[in-house]
Amino acid sequence: MQNTKLLLTSLTFAGLVALAGCSFPGVYKIDIQQGNVVTQDMIDQLKPGMTRRQVRFIMGNPLITDTFHANRWDYLYSIQPGGGERQQERVSLVFDGSDQLIGLAGDFMPGVSRDEAILGSDGNTEVKSEKPAQQQQEEKPKPGSLLEQIQQEVDKVETVPVPTPEPLETSPQ
Repeated sequence: MQNTKLLLTSLTFAGLVALAGCSFPGVYKIDIQQGNVVTQDMIDQLKPGMTRRQVRFIMGNPLITDTFHANRWDYLYSIQPGGGERQQERVSLVFDGSDQLIGLAGDFMPGVSRDEAILGSDGNTEVKSEKPAQQQQEEKPKPGSLLEQIQQEVDKVETVPVPTPEPLETSPQ
């Protein structure tokens, strides 16, 4: 009787540990991705007046084509990183009666990088240097240094023209 209780308790404990195994820290959980991957570059390529065929070439097939809204294509993308919070992005494209793109709605907007919007950048990609313009022009390597030796070897290199192949002779048959 005592052995049966011990065996039952052990099996119950082992079963609970097996069921709770998914929530133990350090257990790998996969990233779950679903839908169409939409990038800012894809959105920037879209122009009003494009045909459905051109849009399909850039964006791929839509995830949802609604029978009640035949002129609207929906692109959905969701990712749930390893047990984390699910994130979702949505883009809807609207066509007119002649199958030309007339509108765009959703999480992406043309010409606005989401990274820039998040970071608050004004889109100016100019790189500022800490060195004054005089020092930027060309700094001479110190005499006898490795940089000077490399520069001398580069200066000594002579350019050799690439030979152009002669055209093949074709004889009429």
